[in-house]
Amino acid sequence: MTILHQKAHNPASNSFLEKCRKCARLAEFLDIVRIQYPDYHAKPVPSFGDLSAKLLIIGLAPGMHGANRTGRPFTGDFAGILLYQTLYKFGLASRSESIAVEDDLHLYSCRITNAVKCLPPANKPQPSEVRQCNAYLAAEITDFTAHGGQGILALGNVAHQAGLMALGLKMKSYPFSHGAAHILPSGLRFYDSYHCSRYNTQTKRLTQKMFEQVIARICADLALIT
Repeated sequence: MTILHQKAHNPASNSFLEKCRKCARLAEFLDIVRIQYPDYHAKPVPSFGDLSAKLLIIGLAPGMHGANRTGRPFTGDFAGILLYQTLYKFGLASRSESIAVEDDLHLYSCRITNAVKCLPPANKPQPSEVRQCNAYLAAEITDFTAHGGQGILALGNVAHQAGLMALGLKMKSYPFSHGAAHILPSGLRFYDSYHCSRYNTQTKRLTQKMFEQVIARICADLALIT
């Protein structure tokens, strides 16, 4: 497996662009955020993890004081706590906490990205922004499968829909539900979980046990490190 250069990955010219301003609302919002928080990343956030991953995890979008601050998905705020603790428990991460891009965290056999690469106001991207950003996700998935990727885990319904859109598949054929596991026509496995957000975990919509069951199944199906 490849664990070098995990901070960012740009496999093709039509893939992730840190200077992207295609979504005017998001670009203008980030302009304001950079003024308010000059030390923040405050740009589109690249994916993170193993370049030869078997599992690609798709989240929603960067959080204001999380990925938008640190420049790494699910890093620096509450949303990443359960995710990285669980990946560590199942041998998919070198440590149980993701603090900053300068730390020594590595992911094994998995990679993390978002459906929308930029921080959206109120943490809610508009459908048009999900569609606009989908070309980047599609490029990531193409690169992922070209390097032996076998499964995708969508965290929440927006990530679920974005993943299917990137694959050119119909939503109605693969409905979202927590714990769902779809086998796509290509043979790629597509899994669903509720998003590990503060709201979901504090309301017990998603418990630690529920999330661990999803990861355990994926590890078994894809023969990942455990």
